[in-house]
Amino acid sequence: MDFETVKRFVEKEGGAYEFTVDSMPKQFIEPIIMQGVNIDHIERGRIVCSFTVPPRLVNTGNTLHGGATVALVDIVGSAVIYTMGAPSVGVSVEINVSYLSGATVGEEIEIECKALRVGKALAVVSVDLTSKKTGKLIAQGRHTKYLALPSKI
Repeated sequence: MDFETVKRFVEKEGGAYEFTVDSMPKQFIEPIIMQGVNIDHIERGRIVCSFTVPPRLVNTGNTLHGGATVALVDIVGSAVIYTMGAPSVGVSVEINVSYLSGATVGEEIEIECKALRVGKALAVVSVDLTSKKTGKLIAQGRHTKYLALPSKI
């Protein structure tokens, strides 16, 4: 592929969406990703959610976009830290997602988050996205967060 084609692929200047993108409010990502996510079960150290893949979150292959998947791992994975009594969810140190299968528009998925460790300074969570129809694991994520330590002053 020539460099100009690659440049057009990355830059996305102009086009039909330019006005919409430029007029979006600050911090718009979470509502776009999380709309439609429902908590089915919540307990200390564990959250189970259900979610139907919407057209707004698919890639050119018509499956759940990898960026949307990692955002779900980030946001829902952060929420499970609160269930452990942490006063904040801190900031990401590391996030990893293994993509194992695709999820198409209209497919129902289950998101299960588990707190693996929540200490004074670090939290580690795991997040599994599974197809409710087939039981296949779609993606598996692990997220490490730094929990801001309270000042001793």
